[in-house]
Amino acid sequence: MKVYKPEWQCTFSVNEGAEESANWKERVAWRLRAMADRLDGVGRTLKINCNVTPQVSREEVDTCLGKGFEVTQQLLTQLAHQQACEDVMRDAKANLYEERSSL
Repeated sequence: MKVYKPEWQCTFSVNEGAEESANWKERVAWRLRAMADRLDGVGRTLKINCNVTPQVSREEVDTCLGKGFEVTQQLLTQLAHQQACEDVMRDAKANLYEERSSL
């Protein structure tokens, strides 16, 4: 009887700048991205490297990335809500947040 063993691999990395080992082309590309960020004045440039074996379609990768960014947006919204609540509490009950000097 033949035993079948599925094999797969996925590597995923996100970079915000050139790595120390980057060649001159990568360094120039990151300088251009940084310049574009400054010109836009908003946003943030990220480079996503995703290698999946066996190969999946570009559309499937894009769908996964979109869903991941939706989760990221939900988490950031939750963090902003928590921070807003804490800011209100610090204002309303400042005495609860006063630093106590150590004895």
